[in-house]
Amino acid sequence: MDVSLSELKVPELKSRTRSVTKTGSGARVDQDKLHRAGALILEAIGENVFREGLRETPARFARMFQELCYGVGVDAASEITCTFKEGGEGLVVVRDISFNSLCEHHLVPFIGTAHIAYLPREGVVTGLSKLARVVELTARRPQVQERMTEEIADAIVRGIDPLGVAVLLDAEHFCMSMRGIKKPGARTLTTVFKGLLAEDKDQRREALSLLKD
Repeated sequence: MDVSLSELKVPELKSRTRSVTKTGSGARVDQDKLHRAGALILEAIGENVFREGLRETPARFARMFQELCYGVGVDAASEITCTFKEGGEGLVVVRDISFNSLCEHHLVPFIGTAHIAYLPREGVVTGLSKLARVVELTARRPQVQERMTEEIADAIVRGIDPLGVAVLLDAEHFCMSMRGIKKPGARTLTTVFKGLLAEDKDQRREALSLLKD
């Protein structure tokens, strides 16, 4: 007879993991449900959740998903907490920002790097680490790469109102590498251009060259 999530008997959830916790946004994460879900997956594949090597796995599963998905419901633009007027008129480019996220179709990772360029408006820039924080936050939720690229660009537009933004993501998707077609090493590139970097062909070409080279 099949056992539902609510009926499943699992190893006790240790007190160090609260039943309901909050992410930075105040969103509620039900650790007990995650704990039971982890146990149910193990049971569904024929494992014994009470054997020594697996007794703590449901609790680890719960903590892992809270960590990997803390960006759910959080506005990535909130990471841009400071701006400076430095008077520069050229492109600001930050390359090779590493990230990992969860493909929302299979809940397996996709891992890659983000490259960002923006053209300041009247010399207004933000701290370079803030751009990395925007990438990190948009990655910490079930995602698709195309939407993540758009969300990063939108957050920068709302955060500092630049004249233009370009974002390029380069990632390997484990749902394609480990299962299905099984093609490890295949890369997916996505781009978004906004403002002058979308409208002006020369500006767009320059930004894309800086992001890719």
